[in-house]
Amino acid sequence: MSALRVPQAAHDSNLTAAQRRRAALAEVDNAPFGWYHIKIAGVGFFTDAYDIFAINMCASMIGLIYSKGGTLTANQELGLKVATPVGTLVGQLLFGWLADVVGRKRMYGVELMLIIVATFGQALAGHGPGANIFGVLICWRFIMGVGIGGDYPLSAIITSEFATTKYRGRMMNAVFAMQGFGNLAAAITALCVTSGFKSVILKYADHHHVDYMWRIIIGLGIVPACIALYYRLTIPETPRYTMDIERDLNQAEQDADFVKTGKFEKIEDQPVERIEMPKATRRDFVRHYSKWSNFKVLFGCAYSWFALDIAFYGLGLNSSIILTAIGFGSSHATDPNQKVYDNLFNTAVGNIIISIAGLVPGYWVSFIFIDSWGRKPIQLMGFILLTIIFIIMGFGYSTILTHSKGAFVFLYCLANFFQNFGPNTTTFIIPGEVFPTRYRSTSHGISAASGKLGAIVAQVGFARLKDIGGKNAWINHILEIFALFMLTGIFSTFLVPETKGRTLEELNGEEDIEDDYAAQHAKAVADSASSDKEARANLS
Repeated sequence: MSALRVPQAAHDSNLTAAQRRRAALAEVDNAPFGWYHIKIAGVGFFTDAYDIFAINMCASMIGLIYSKGGTLTANQELGLKVATPVGTLVGQLLFGWLADVVGRKRMYGVELMLIIVATFGQALAGHGPGANIFGVLICWRFIMGVGIGGDYPLSAIITSEFATTKYRGRMMNAVFAMQGFGNLAAAITALCVTSGFKSVILKYADHHHVDYMWRIIIGLGIVPACIALYYRLTIPETPRYTMDIERDLNQAEQDADFVKTGKFEKIEDQPVERIEMPKATRRDFVRHYSKWSNFKVLFGCAYSWFALDIAFYGLGLNSSIILTAIGFGSSHATDPNQKVYDNLFNTAVGNIIISIAGLVPGYWVSFIFIDSWGRKPIQLMGFILLTIIFIIMGFGYSTILTHSKGAFVFLYCLANFFQNFGPNTTTFIIPGEVFPTRYRSTSHGISAASGKLGAIVAQVGFARLKDIGGKNAWINHILEIFALFMLTGIFSTFLVPETKGRTLEELNGEEDIEDDYAAQHAKAVADSASSDKEARANLS
């Protein structure tokens, strides 16, 4: 779409509906960089990451209290860690579809309510003859996952549809980058809580105070969600949805003004001026994606996310296990209480190091380059470098650990860095840009759900494979498998287009679609009038 530099034209009654549509979209596309939607959507992603990865530190605490022998069984650990990705997959598909059917605004905030209730439920979960705490926690973590899953398509699409073309990549990147801070906050919270309970951990052999610790860590995830909830419930509908799906041109122009003024007003008691746009139907969905040019983009987005999340969640949800397996920060204390404290403390410190050294910087380096290099080059570079890093980590596992555990941790952090300065960021951004408005959220949900399928495969595979031949003896081969999936991600990247500097309408072929549908509608009306005229002539 050509850039229109006269935003006031959107309200010119002398323009056709198609011209007013272009002018209203130009107001959004040419707006300056804005932090409003980044803050609202970003707090949600901060909460998502905190809630997902807090279990990394809490799992060992839960096992210490509720599992025989003081450690979780393989099935208990798998259940706690895989429940959220399974729920997330469901939430991404469900909320992605609902956001296209009933609207982005109507669903935004509902997912946070689910997260708040489920997080509260986890913190208060009990254990007794009639309710096993692992079953209760798995149930609540699944429900929380549904809410987290809903946040992916909703936040991505709302940010994308309100973003200026020039800085759309950075705005979406900034939202997603809050995951890094959420991950870091979970580790810092675990460190602070562990330090605060140090005296009682060392004093009591039954470690019953650890039961307070994991509940506090998980429960604090409610705080940022509550902060963001009000703003999500009061955000206006996106202009593109109002215009292309609800077909309300006057309200869409008002929604577009929100980008400039920050003020939102619902138009009441005015006749709705409709725009002729294609309707979202099951038949139209099948027709749209039966074309290879459209399907390859959906497949490329979905598979790239699937391949990436195999490694991202394989590492992220098991960082504590990997750090323990390589002996990084292991306790050498002889006192059992001191050993418990040291292991909890070192696990938190290790996760902080990983977050600061790899996760957080990767997101923000991507933020710097996403709108200058482009999405596709960053994704391609990331997959190539991750393939190399995982090959080195997997095939050189024993040699590296023999000479330097620090070198392995460095490679581990490097992998995290190039996941985020690479496909972890771009697989979130690209699906929010390349699909038509009527299927944008559904398609993003499908792509994101494919990623969570990869996370589930990674978690189940990790749990079942890591102890083949002895405790944590197969981790090197798991890293080699990660390398294989990174290699396949290189090829799927070629299926997606570059989106840098292009409007959403240019990317999905909707640039002149209103003109086409208006012409078709006018032709249909003319044909109908002609038929009526002929029928009357025949009767006479």
